[in-house]
Amino acid sequence: MDYAVKAGFMWQSFEIYGGQAGFYDLGPLGVLLKNNIIELWREYFVKQHQDFVVEIETPIITPAVVFRASGHEENFTDYATECLQCHRIFRADHLVEEKLGINAEGLSAEELEELIRKHNIRCPVCGGPLSNVHKFLLLFQTYIGPYSPSNLAYLRPEAAQGMFINFKRVYDLMKRRLPFGIAQIGRVARNEISPRQGPVRLREFTIMEIEFFYDDTNPQCDILYERCSDERLNILRAEDRERGNDKPIQIRVAEAVEEKIIMSPWLAYWMCIAKRFVNALGVPDDKMYFEEKLAKERAHYSKQTFDQMVIVDKWGKLEVSGHAYRHTYDLERHIMFSKADLYAIRQLKEPKTVTKTIIEYDKNAILSIFGSKAPQVFKALAKLSQEDLAKILSQTNSDTVTINGIEVPRSVFRVRTVEEKIWVERFVPHVSEPSFGVERLMYVVLEYAYTEDEKGRVVMRFPRRLAPIKVGVTPLVDREPLESIARRIYNELKQHYYTIYLEGGSIGKKYAHADELGVPFVITVDYDTPQRNDVTVRDRDTKKQVRVPISDVIKVIDAGLSGTDITTLGYPVIEYREDKE
Repeated sequence: MDYAVKAGFMWQSFEIYGGQAGFYDLGPLGVLLKNNIIELWREYFVKQHQDFVVEIETPIITPAVVFRASGHEENFTDYATECLQCHRIFRADHLVEEKLGINAEGLSAEELEELIRKHNIRCPVCGGPLSNVHKFLLLFQTYIGPYSPSNLAYLRPEAAQGMFINFKRVYDLMKRRLPFGIAQIGRVARNEISPRQGPVRLREFTIMEIEFFYDDTNPQCDILYERCSDERLNILRAEDRERGNDKPIQIRVAEAVEEKIIMSPWLAYWMCIAKRFVNALGVPDDKMYFEEKLAKERAHYSKQTFDQMVIVDKWGKLEVSGHAYRHTYDLERHIMFSKADLYAIRQLKEPKTVTKTIIEYDKNAILSIFGSKAPQVFKALAKLSQEDLAKILSQTNSDTVTINGIEVPRSVFRVRTVEEKIWVERFVPHVSEPSFGVERLMYVVLEYAYTEDEKGRVVMRFPRRLAPIKVGVTPLVDREPLESIARRIYNELKQHYYTIYLEGGSIGKKYAHADELGVPFVITVDYDTPQRNDVTVRDRDTKKQVRVPISDVIKVIDAGLSGTDITTLGYPVIEYREDKE
């Protein structure tokens, strides 16, 4: 983190006013690294699946009814406790975990309070006594327009609800074919109680999510066997965790589905893609696993959840993505609250005979009974579906029923049943969701890239595609005509890559500075360049150099960034010499 601040990746927000926990600013290199991570995620999750995954964008500010429907208003909470002496507020489960070294996730308020009292856990800052444990809503509250309860809104804590709300519109755009996925990348906000893990636990961050919709009776997940069948995942099962076993098993993706270790085939598929994506960030297989959450740890909408964990130095393990089998929860809740048609259509192989109840009403009788008020009755009836009308009529046996506050005689309604053969039926799709936090991925990339050479100098070994700055250009010495040639090459390369011009100090110090920034390749204009019209291209990791005509520099850099060893391209190789640098 010292390096990240010094080099310009990130630092605490509002620092001239003392800083604010849970917020970090990204510096020039941080923005470039973040954008590269996002584009890599897009490639793995959207571009490689663009025939059935599309990306949308929805607002951050969301009317309260959306999160009432989704269950977040009731369930998106943590447990807090306040120091009665200094009045600092802490997250209760985190205090218990820090003091007792146990996993307190999913414990109730009563269980947390019992542990705090039993072990005399006190304020970690001033040592004062702690208040009773209470629920704390993690949604940031705001208002749309004038301040009134009817205009209550929240900043979204996830991007998912915007995708669920737009399910039917995207379903129609996808020609009503399942399966398909909706992706979204954007800012979210969570009013964390007491974030104390630097850039890892933030109150505002960027999320990358997919809501993937499919017919559970016919998931059509052939792609799982085509692309991921033999891929092996490290999985720490919930049942093993409950027995105190923290050693993950290694299992083939197809086998995990067939043995119902992973409930949803599409959940398994996206876990496979997630593994490959995090590999591409520089994390090897043996430093990554999927941890199945216990029932008490799962979010209210999930039937099964796996957290993708990466081993890190500071915290031991760090969750970088969550994979939730949200089944039909969200769409069903939005159907219930909005009355909108968020169903998909299933074509039947054989027709199905169904008995339908048809409710009709006598318009002439209504006109006769209500006279000038009849239009109000017709308007109220028009808003009701057949199912709604049947429900109202079944709720009472009295001679009248109440429709939108209007007493309507039961005698005006006629109920009849009919049998129909249907070839299609409506159903609510199942949903599997992969979700990533970008800032956590940035931290992981920084930690895994960070190395020190034999002299103790920092070398950031970013995967080449993620390196914020791709190329450095420098004259061997800062004098003419080398400087003019170097500037000309630099200006040309700026049209293709983020490039840095290195000046000042010896060539060894220039290379060391480029290594510290993680620049994969440095082009050096030396004394032979004016006559030979060529330069050397240095590889950050091997420190080998090739002598390349200036006209071929872009071709060589492109090859190197795509993973090719530039010493295999047929150009003269110059071995690295420490004393020369």
